[in-house]
Amino acid sequence: MASNTLLIELGVEELPPGAIDTLSDAFAANIAEGLRKAEVGFDQVRAYATPRRLAVQISALEDKQPDREIERRGPALGAAFKDGEPTKAAMGFARSCGVDVDQLMQLETDKGTWLGYRFTQSGEPVTALLPDIITKAVADLPVPKYMRWGASRIEFSRPVHWLVVLYGRDVVEARVLDLDAGRNTRGHRFHAPAPIELVHAEDYLEALEGAYVLADREQRRERIRQQVLARAEVLNATAVIDEALLVEVSGLVEWPVALAGSFDVRFLEVPAQCLVSSMKANQKYFHLLDESGRLKPAFITISNIESRDPRQVVEGNEKVIRPRLADAAFFYEADLGRSLASRRDGLANVTFQHQLGSLADKSDRIEVLARAIVQRIDGNSEHAGRAAQLAKCDLVTEMVQEFPELQGTMGYYYARHDGEPDAVAQALQEQYLPRFASDQIPQTATGQALALADRLDTLVGIFGIGQRPSGTKDPFALRRAAIGVLNILIKAELDLDLRELLQQTAAQHQALPKAEGVVDEVLDYMLDRFRAWTQDEGIAVEVYLAVRARPVTRPLDFARRVRAVNAFSQREEATALAAANKRVSNILAKQEYDHESIIRVDEQLLQEPAERALEKALEERRELTAPLLADARYREALDALAALREPVDIFFDDVMVMTENAAVRNNRLALLAKLQGLFLEVADISQLQ
Repeated sequence: MASNTLLIELGVEELPPGAIDTLSDAFAANIAEGLRKAEVGFDQVRAYATPRRLAVQISALEDKQPDREIERRGPALGAAFKDGEPTKAAMGFARSCGVDVDQLMQLETDKGTWLGYRFTQSGEPVTALLPDIITKAVADLPVPKYMRWGASRIEFSRPVHWLVVLYGRDVVEARVLDLDAGRNTRGHRFHAPAPIELVHAEDYLEALEGAYVLADREQRRERIRQQVLARAEVLNATAVIDEALLVEVSGLVEWPVALAGSFDVRFLEVPAQCLVSSMKANQKYFHLLDESGRLKPAFITISNIESRDPRQVVEGNEKVIRPRLADAAFFYEADLGRSLASRRDGLANVTFQHQLGSLADKSDRIEVLARAIVQRIDGNSEHAGRAAQLAKCDLVTEMVQEFPELQGTMGYYYARHDGEPDAVAQALQEQYLPRFASDQIPQTATGQALALADRLDTLVGIFGIGQRPSGTKDPFALRRAAIGVLNILIKAELDLDLRELLQQTAAQHQALPKAEGVVDEVLDYMLDRFRAWTQDEGIAVEVYLAVRARPVTRPLDFARRVRAVNAFSQREEATALAAANKRVSNILAKQEYDHESIIRVDEQLLQEPAERALEKALEERRELTAPLLADARYREALDALAALREPVDIFFDDVMVMTENAAVRNNRLALLAKLQGLFLEVADISQLQ
């Protein structure tokens, strides 16, 4: 079957830069899925996109669907013939198949014999299938917001202006979004506005690049990156390339040209983060650092044109950034007119959540909790209390209201300006760490206590009013808060009991509608987040389940057990011992006994050499592992228990557990319970099965 390249391009007015990647990936995935459902084979699928186009290029696309063998079943043989003559049912079935009755066949099934017909159905040409596939692919795009244009009833993210559908050299007849498919694409809006006729679908990237368009998203981003780095090198500076900003900027241009500009040195009196936020948020500029890592009074902007007079473009950008930075300077200077502490009264007018009170109420709660936490980690209670009082005060400053991403950062600068202790100022900056799973954690005890208290208060409060996250809805970012708590406790090696922390947190909340059971609910929710944590660590989910089966409420201890079980699972003995523990669990689960009493083994009742050998091995391992477990040296403990493989295997080969003698049977059950109990000191390794 012949193969060829397919090109589909939808030309639009400038798409929202934040939606381009999502729309492009979805368009390619939808087309590929449509072809798969139609059973049309293909090789590679490439997604291309710029602000003015969404395109998909598919290589080695088959010309048609494969032929299929079709079998139709008609009436039962008894109803198909009467006295040797075909009935109306048989003749009607034959007509529906387009043949005579004598061309039908008999189909033997387990339910009897039927009249039937087999034929080969030719596959449809791919060119006939594509119009519906493309129409559905476009209709299923995750468009953030639809719009109409002109008098048309057509809706899309932006007005659409052209459609290319080329299969090799041939235009595929299709009509999508009220556009007829053709072979003409468009180049850069200013550098190459005339239509570009594509001869072959494989000419796409080359033809567009000749018309000042880089349609490959990765190529465009890399071009921007290299241009920014090159411009920075000329300025003897280091460019800070934020990946999110890089993606956004690449969604604004088709032909990137990096240009460097500058701003007044006087603006450097304002904290660098304020200037950077303004440059990124308002102008999409990349900022530069000098040899000492300080902000330089310069920036790099990405133009969408190759200007004959780039100095004019630079001057225009410098003119635009000046008032933006002046605004940032004004906000900063205005905020310095009042101390951070003086803004506490304003928190009473800002609602945290209507059932949980204001930010002032939240500050009071986290103060009590932060003081309690910091005392357990050998920190300063006064510093923690002061940091909690000031933690949310920068939310009512001019700067943070203009640039919300600066919360915490501005608290740090304002606290330092006010002469607050360094530990307090640092904690204000650290309170929102970690912002994501791989982010750094607070480095100071005060910052750790504040970050933990803030997140725990939110978790207990929101669960306590019955707004547990469900599905994709998590408006208070409780998943991120829970993982943040786990990361702080583990990475900072804070051996704190999560249940105790949650109990103390719940005590600070007054009259929660769902107060009963909230501690257990939040605890379970947070420990369940360990599944994601272990996956991030590259650890199998069975290892997580083995530890989760135990009543472990100290996250640091949980992590140590997970790592120990993960290491144990790699040992040769692990499979056999996991299977043995699974067998033990199944045996014991079927018996009614008092676990505390049955675990005592009577040596006088041990009859077989194999059970005596197992009892001796268990005692030796118990004595060896007891001090290891006391020191949380779980990996060493499990390594020691690995030696039980041989006596356990021999026991199950030579000993019948469920013997008729009740005393002997119970003693053997006790022996198995003792075996199980040794491993349960670390985890339920039967879950590794």
